[in-house]
Amino acid sequence: MAQYPILWTFRRCPYAIRARLALVSAGVKVELREILLREKPQPFLDTSTSGTVPALRLDHQVLDESLDIMIWALEQSDPQQLLDMPKEGRDLIVTNDGPFKTALDHTKYISRYPELDEMVERGKAAAFLFDLDERLKGRLWLFGDRPTIADQAILPFVRQFANTNRNWFNTQAWPDLIAWLDRFTGSDTFARVMIKYVPWSEGDERLWFGR
Repeated sequence: MAQYPILWTFRRCPYAIRARLALVSAGVKVELREILLREKPQPFLDTSTSGTVPALRLDHQVLDESLDIMIWALEQSDPQQLLDMPKEGRDLIVTNDGPFKTALDHTKYISRYPELDEMVERGKAAAFLFDLDERLKGRLWLFGDRPTIADQAILPFVRQFANTNRNWFNTQAWPDLIAWLDRFTGSDTFARVMIKYVPWSEGDERLWFGR
């Protein structure tokens, strides 16, 4: 049997979701190994020095940053030209992965941060989302009528934030953002990357992902 890269992943993790999105878009085949974060198998810990998902084992290299996995996959094949975007797209990803993700965590896990005000943290996250909504006016995606790697990299985190309080989220004045998120979560690609797999264990048969 052919040897493929091994992807360690957790279904709901937004970092893992965006890595899987890029792999599907690129049509890269991997051996998918779903894990439980509370029961990390030793082969996974032997692969990921950080003990976090996603982690992709290649022949002579391990990629354990989701954005690195995305770029690697799309450098193999990029039929949708997801890597073709303005530099501004990379800046949006940096903001998403930095200040927005911090505010998201402070909102979602507020009980861990008793010194913080939940509404203040939610407001910090919302500022980024209002900016995205403004960018999406008259557009299907962040930079026009087709998605880029920025859309794939950011949308899983917007989804996670929306799910912290979907009723509140849906009443905010960001209609284009909501339409963008709904377009993403209603897509065949999203359905494909969110298929439920049983957690991997030693001796399991291979689970293939990608085209």
